[in-house]
Amino acid sequence: MKFRLALIISTCLFFSFTAKDPMRVFLIGDSTMADKLPADFPETGWGMPFSKLFNDAVEVQNHAYNGRSTKSFRREGRWAKVQAQLKKGDYVFIQFGHNDAKASDTARYAPSQTDFRENLTRYVAETRAKGGIPILLTPTQRRKFDSTGVFVDQHADYPNVVREVAAKEKVLLIDIEKESKKYISSEGPEGAKKMFLHYPVGIFRKFMKGAADDTHFSPFGAMKISDMVAEAILASNEHLRSFLKKSIFPQKYEFELPLVSTTVFKKDTFNIISYGAISSANTLNTGAIQQAIDMASKQGGGMVLVPSGFWLTGPIKLLSNVNLHISSGAVLQFSNKPKDYPLIRTNWEGVDAIRAQSPISAKGQRNIAITGSGIIDGAGEAWRPVKKGKLTAGEWDKLIHSGGVLDSKKETWYPTEGALKASTMDRPGVIAAGFTEANTEEIKEFLRPNMISLRECEQVLLEGVTFQNSPAWNIHPLLCKHLTVENIHVKNPWFAQNGDGIDIESCEFVSVRNSKFDVGDDGICLKSGKDAEGRKRARPSAHILIENCIVFHGHGGVVVGSEMSGGVHDLFVNNCQFLDTDVGLRFKTMRGRGGVVENVFIRDISMKNIAGEAILFDMYYQGKDPVSTFGNGGETPKIELVPVNEGTPQFKNIFIDNVVAKGAETGLLIRGLPEMPIHHIELNNIDIESNQGYRVIEAQDIILNRATFKEIGPLKSELFHVKRWKISAN
Repeated sequence: MKFRLALIISTCLFFSFTAKDPMRVFLIGDSTMADKLPADFPETGWGMPFSKLFNDAVEVQNHAYNGRSTKSFRREGRWAKVQAQLKKGDYVFIQFGHNDAKASDTARYAPSQTDFRENLTRYVAETRAKGGIPILLTPTQRRKFDSTGVFVDQHADYPNVVREVAAKEKVLLIDIEKESKKYISSEGPEGAKKMFLHYPVGIFRKFMKGAADDTHFSPFGAMKISDMVAEAILASNEHLRSFLKKSIFPQKYEFELPLVSTTVFKKDTFNIISYGAISSANTLNTGAIQQAIDMASKQGGGMVLVPSGFWLTGPIKLLSNVNLHISSGAVLQFSNKPKDYPLIRTNWEGVDAIRAQSPISAKGQRNIAITGSGIIDGAGEAWRPVKKGKLTAGEWDKLIHSGGVLDSKKETWYPTEGALKASTMDRPGVIAAGFTEANTEEIKEFLRPNMISLRECEQVLLEGVTFQNSPAWNIHPLLCKHLTVENIHVKNPWFAQNGDGIDIESCEFVSVRNSKFDVGDDGICLKSGKDAEGRKRARPSAHILIENCIVFHGHGGVVVGSEMSGGVHDLFVNNCQFLDTDVGLRFKTMRGRGGVVENVFIRDISMKNIAGEAILFDMYYQGKDPVSTFGNGGETPKIELVPVNEGTPQFKNIFIDNVVAKGAETGLLIRGLPEMPIHHIELNNIDIESNQGYRVIEAQDIILNRATFKEIGPLKSELFHVKRWKISAN
């Protein structure tokens, strides 16, 4: 009796400590879903990244196989292998259609209204017979457009049959045909290529002759489809949704983070020396470098090599499929003579304007890059005005004896009389104010170019290079998609007026990682146009990840605004440090801007020696240095209620987690408008040492969990016109 009791107890203990079987997901389908061999790269089935969207409690088995239909998958015994494993609670994702439609192949052909319908119904019934849960997916659309750019459907009625079977059998339907068609159509004939296998010759071993395959996926395309599937699972009532993997941002899942398509280049190299470039302090190499770029693009792309040396040049234009590579030991030095830079129509601070041509520019180009470990110098000292208060006495004396002119107060130095004259004009260079190329020539030095200007480009890479000494902003991507910034170093003198690091304006799908900024204005800035022009453009900055970056100096670390009239949303910031910046996290706008900033997720931020606010939300931006408690130059604005209109900005739905700041004037400043309070801001795990803890004006639904503000100054924290404020200490 004692033995039997011991056996029962030991058996119970064994089963109580046995790990629970994983949630199992079986994938059956064709090549668009199937796993690929390493030799097949870059071809990728969407089932390959799919498993990574679940937590460790899910086991995904991908049984999909190239070229299979509902008919051949069963006939070859592939379904029998899945069926033999099925247990109660297992999921089976069923996606066919591409190969069922091949009427010329009797081994695969399954007419849509008869065999295909019957086969799907049978897969569903047999899954349920084993206690499994079937899920039907419509086939993915191919990329096909007519001569006018209109999408062409190639699936006949196969997707509709899948929908009808799902409805009749009461099975969850994931309508990938509908979602992929929507995405491919929105991207257009060129943009949609990044989903599929479109590559030039000589890059990948399997596709040495190039590829133009509009059915099978690139790594980006596979991830895009798997994200669509995950999104449908989350929207369903299936138990499987609870196993989707959360991202490092607790409010978001892994599949909801920005997905950025990368660049790919031919291996051909075009050395600028071969086109006549000479390493010299005085020889201008503009023609040689541009010729190398032109030739590379004309021949299908490749690397334009700037080797070790000192390369003086005027402005150059990047072209599609070109990687401008700045080698270690190379300095690409742009001319300090404004005459080398023609005046052009472009965009400045969110409005159309006449400016000098940027040292490096690209417009409407695809698959471009600036890479390497060398230096690009924009000769900003020839353009920038300088304020006396930002230099030592010796530096100021040296500057004024170098040439240039002073303003009437003897407080600001300008490089020329024309630049000084323009400083007194109303909106100099702005096209809407009547300026043209003809009437701005005399004030050219005031119309400073951004050093890197990328407009309406797609699939852009900036990697490894040091960008320094820009005339105005350092890097300005405008209306770009799929921008990757990796391991760059951006430098400007701390007194550099408008010397921003990177200004990402009206761009989508952006990754900025592992980079350092030490600049004279905002470090990493998000914009989307200014006032009425920005609202008319209606292009937000969205789906942006900023990660593992350091800002050593600047007006702000990560900044939104003030030109944000097109909106900013789905911004993710992780693991960044701000050292000696004027403000840490800086959100700035003003009446007249309009636009909505929302769905912002920030975590793991460290700060030290912040001159102004560690965290700032301000709707009274005044365009001045942010070095006072009020955030913008020390003037207290007049608080008055005005009617809400299209120019009324909004800050809402912003989540900030895990912030440590040692040394700031104010830990948290929130200052909304009486007619539009800043609302739904949540901060968790906040530890800030500052003179004043927080000051909150015109706000509502503000939640601070586990927040510590150590006040080391005489001012106490304050609340004015705040509704639904909640704070809990650590």
